[in-house]
Amino acid sequence: MNLLFQLAVFAFIGFSFLLLISVPVVFAYPGGWTETKLKTPLFSGLGLWFLLVLIIGILNSFVV
Repeated sequence: MNLLFQLAVFAFIGFSFLLLISVPVVFAYPGGWTETKLKTPLFSGLGLWFLLVLIIGILNSFVV
């Protein structure tokens, strides 16, 4: 269970870094937020980020 928790935290950190880079890039596109076609991947990424937060919260209750 410890290994699964550590892998989830590592994925969370890596994905957070990916979003840290990609969100400003999406907003910097010409035409801004309204005309970009990157909304769907960005919202999917945010959903996955929240899912990782929930998974880490659940796994945290099993780690001693």
